[in-house]
Amino acid sequence: MLNTYSYKKIWQIAFPIIISGIAQNVVNVTDTAFLGQVSNTAMGAAGNAGIFYFILAITGMGFSLGAQIVIARRNGEGNLLEIGKIVDHIFYFIIPLAILLFGLVQFFSANFFESLVRSESILKHSIDFINVRIWGILFAFLNFTFNAFYVGITRTKILSISTIIMMLVNVILDYTLIFGNFGMPEMGIKGAALASVIAEGSSFLFIFIYTIKKVDINKYNLFGFQKFELKTMKRLINVSLPVMLQNFIAIGSWFIFFIIIEKMGEKELAISHIVRSIYMVMMIPLFGLSSATNTLVSNLIGEGKQNEVLGIIKKIVIMSFGFTFILSLICFFFPVWIIGFYTNDQQLLVETIDSLRIVNLTMFFFCVSSILFNGVTGTGNTRTSFVIEMLNITIYLISAYYIAIEMKASLSIVWASEFIYFGFLGIFSYWYLKYGNWKKKRI
Repeated sequence: MLNTYSYKKIWQIAFPIIISGIAQNVVNVTDTAFLGQVSNTAMGAAGNAGIFYFILAITGMGFSLGAQIVIARRNGEGNLLEIGKIVDHIFYFIIPLAILLFGLVQFFSANFFESLVRSESILKHSIDFINVRIWGILFAFLNFTFNAFYVGITRTKILSISTIIMMLVNVILDYTLIFGNFGMPEMGIKGAALASVIAEGSSFLFIFIYTIKKVDINKYNLFGFQKFELKTMKRLINVSLPVMLQNFIAIGSWFIFFIIIEKMGEKELAISHIVRSIYMVMMIPLFGLSSATNTLVSNLIGEGKQNEVLGIIKKIVIMSFGFTFILSLICFFFPVWIIGFYTNDQQLLVETIDSLRIVNLTMFFFCVSSILFNGVTGTGNTRTSFVIEMLNITIYLISAYYIAIEMKASLSIVWASEFIYFGFLGIFSYWYLKYGNWKKKRI
C-alpha cells in the first residue's frame, strides 16, 4: 500500500511504464521506417491499417483500464483477495470479445476499407496488412489484462521487461520478414504484420510464466477462475464501458483524421504517418505518467485521501511538462536528423518539417491536458470522462474536416487542429476536478 506520494514514488511507478512505452514505440518506429524503405504507399497503408487495428484493440484495452481502476481501488483498500476475482472476470470478457473481433475483420475488413480509401494501391496494402495483423488480437487483450493487474497493484517493473521482449522480437522479425533476410521469405507489408503478431505472443508467454513463477498467487487469489458473478461483471462494465467507448472514439477519430488526410494525397499521408510516429515517441513519458495518474488517484481514494488528489496531479503535471520541454528541444533543433530516420526522399523530408514543428508545440498542451483527463478517469467517474471525450472529438473532427477539405489548407495547418483538441480537453478536465462531485464515488 502506498504511504507517500513524493516525486520519487511517482517516478518509481511511472518509470517502468515509460520503458514499456519506449519499447512499444520502437515497434512503431521500426515498422514505419522499414516500410518506408519499401515504398511510401506501403508505409501509408500500414499506418492506416495499423490505426484501424488499434481501434479494435482499444476495446480490450479500455475494459482492462476500467478494471485497472477497480483493482487499484481494492489495492488501496487492502482488499487483495478481491483482485483475483476481478482478473478472472476480465478474462471472461476479453477472450470472447477477441474472437468476435477476429471474425468481423476476416469477413468485413475488405468492404470497410473499400468504402473509405480512394487509392487502389493503399487499399490493397491495407487489406493485406489487417488480415494478418488481426491474428494478434487475443495476445494483445491478454497482455492488457496483465498490465491492468500489475499497474493496479503498483508493481510495474515487470511490464518493462515483457515489452522489451516484444520490441526485440518485432525488430528482428521485421528485418527478416519484410526484406527476406536470413533465408526468410520476402513478405513486405505482410511481414511487418506477422512480426507484430509473433512479438505480442512472445510478450504474453513471458509475462504469464513470470506471474505463475514469481507472484504470490494465493495472496491475490489469481487464476482461481471462480464462478462467473453477474454482480462483479456489472461493476466492471459500469466502470469500463465508458472507458472503452471513449478510447474507441478517440482512436477512431484519429483514424478518420488520417482518412481525411488520405484525400489530400498519398504524399500528405506518408508525411503524416512519419509525424504520427515521431508524435508517439514524444508521448512516451506522458503515457507512463498518465497511467500512473490513473492508479495513484484511485489508490488515494481507496485510502480515503481524496483531499490529496489535486496535489498529486499537480506534481505529475510538473513532471510531464519537464519531459515535454526536453523532448521538444531535441525535436526543434534536430528535425532533419529525426525525419531522415524514416525516409531518404529529400523532398518528403523537407515538407515534413513544418508539420513536425506544429506537433512539437501541441505537445505542451497535451502534457497538461492528458494528466488532468486521466485524473478524471482515476476517480472512477468514467461516464464523465466519456462525455468530456465526446465533446472534444466532435469539436476536433469538425475543425479538422473544415480546415483540410473546405479551406484546403496546408498539411501543417491541418495538424494545428491538435491545439483545439488538447485545449478543450484540459479545460473540461480541470473544471471537473476542481468543481465536480467525485470525492464520494464508489466503484
